[in-house]
Amino acid sequence: MGTDGSGEARAGYATVTFGTVILMVATLVLVGFGFLARVLIVRNVSVADWNAFSLGYTLTQVILAVGTYGLTVAIARSLSYARTDDERRGVIRNGLLFGTIAAVAGGASLVALAPVLAHRLAAPQLGVGLDLFGPALGCLILATILASVFQGFSNVTPNAVFLQIANPGLFLALLAIAFLLPAHGVTFDGAVAAFAVASALTLGLTLAYTARRLPEGMLRGATDASSRSRLLRLIAPLFVYGLMVSIAGSGDTLVLGALHYGEVGAYSASLTLAKLVQIGIASASYIFLPVASGLLARGERRAVGLTYAAVTKWLTLFSLPLFLVFVFLPSDSLAFVYGTGYSHVVLPLQLVVLGAFVGTLLGPAAMAQVACGQARLLAVNATIAGISDVGIALLLVPRYGQSGAAAAWAVSNVVYAALCLTELARSEGYHPFRRDFLLPVAVVGVPIALGLALLRPHLPLLALPVLAIGVFLLLALAILATGSIGEGDRLLLNSVEQRLGRPVPLVRTLARRLGLRSR
Repeated sequence: MGTDGSGEARAGYATVTFGTVILMVATLVLVGFGFLARVLIVRNVSVADWNAFSLGYTLTQVILAVGTYGLTVAIARSLSYARTDDERRGVIRNGLLFGTIAAVAGGASLVALAPVLAHRLAAPQLGVGLDLFGPALGCLILATILASVFQGFSNVTPNAVFLQIANPGLFLALLAIAFLLPAHGVTFDGAVAAFAVASALTLGLTLAYTARRLPEGMLRGATDASSRSRLLRLIAPLFVYGLMVSIAGSGDTLVLGALHYGEVGAYSASLTLAKLVQIGIASASYIFLPVASGLLARGERRAVGLTYAAVTKWLTLFSLPLFLVFVFLPSDSLAFVYGTGYSHVVLPLQLVVLGAFVGTLLGPAAMAQVACGQARLLAVNATIAGISDVGIALLLVPRYGQSGAAAAWAVSNVVYAALCLTELARSEGYHPFRRDFLLPVAVVGVPIALGLALLRPHLPLLALPVLAIGVFLLLALAILATGSIGEGDRLLLNSVEQRLGRPVPLVRTLARRLGLRSR
C-alpha cells in the first residue's frame, strides 16, 4: 500500500471488521427476538396495556442511556489509552463504583416516577409496571458498565452475547412459557415481570463472564492515583452528551406519550424499522471507538481516517436496500413486519427511516470525536440535537401526533450527525465522501428510488426481502463495474486473510483483477 502505518491500519480495520460482523449478527438477533416479544404482548394484552408497556420501556431506555453513556464511553476510551496496569485498574475500579451508584439512582428514579405518571396519564398500569422496570433498569446499567470494560479491550462478546442476544432471548422465552400456559397467558404484569427477570439473569451472566475473563490483576493491586480525576473529567461532558443524545432519541416519544398517549404503540413500530436501518453503523460505532483510540494513541491518525471512510461506505451499502424498501414501499413494509393493522401508519415510517439513513451516510462521527478527545464539542452537538427534538416535537405533536414526533426524531438525528462530521472534517480531515463511496450509491440508488417513486408498485409481501437483497447485489456489482475500490478496501481485503490466518485464493484473485495487491 506504500503508506506509513499500513500494518497498524490493517490490524485496526481487521478488528473493526470482525467486531462489526459479530455486533451486526447480535443486533439482528436482538431485533428478531424483540419483534417476536412485541407480537406476543400486542396480541395478548389490551391497547391500553400495550401503550403503558411501550412508554415504560422507553423511559427505561432513556434512563439507561443517561445512567451509563458517559461512563461506558469514558471507560472504553480510557482503557484504550491506558499504558500501565495501574492506570487500567484505576479506570475499572472507579468505573464500577460510579456504575453501581448510577444503577441504584436510576432504578430508584423509575420507582419514584411510577405514581406521578400513573396519575398524570390516567394509566394505572404504569404505576405497577415502573415498580418492576426500576429493578430491571438497575441490572441493565451494571451489565452495560461491565460490557464497556471489555469494550476497552476491543472485546465485544459481553455486549453482543449477553446484552443483545441473551437478554432479549430470555425475555422472549419467559413470554413464550407464559403463552403456553393457558391458565396464565401473557398479561401486562407478567410481561413486565418477565423483562425484570431477564434483566437480572443478564446481569448474572455478565458477572460470571467478568469473573472468568477479565484480564488477570485488574481487580487487585495498586491503582494510578490520578485515574479517578481523569475519568471524572471525561465523564462530565460525556454525561451531558449521553443525556442529550437520549433526549434526542426518545424525547419525541415522551412528548407524544404526554399529548397523544394512544399513539405511542404505533409510533414505536415505525421507530423499530428505522433503527434496523442503523444496525450497521451502530454496530461499527461500538468497536470503532476503542480501535480508533488505540490508533490515535500510537500516532496513526491517517489509519483512523481510512478506517472511518471504508467502514461508512460498506455499512451504508448495507442500509441502502432497507431505506429504499421502507421509504418507497412503506405500507407493504409495515404489513410484512407487523401485519395489516399497522399498514396505514405510512408518513411516520418514511420520516424516521429518512432521518436514520442520512445519519448512516455520515458515519460514526460521534465515536470518532470521542476518540479524538472532542468530548466537549460532542456534548454541545448532543445538546443542540436534544433541544431540536423536544422543541420540534412540542411544536408539531399537538397537531400532527406521531407524524410530528417522527419529524422531530428525523431532524434531530440529522442535525446531530451533521454537526459531528462537520467538526471532525475541519479538525482532522475525516469524512466518508469519496468517489468510491458516492459513485455506486448514485448509480444504483437514484434510478431505483425514481422507479419506485414513479411506478408505486404493489408487490407481494414476500417479494420485499427479495427486492432488498437484489438491491444489495446490484450495489456490489456497481462497485466492481465502476472500479469503486479505495485504499480502505485494500485494508479490508487484507484483513480477511489476516482474520482467517491463511491465504484465500478467491480473495487474491479478486484483488488481482481489481488491480489491488494483498499484503
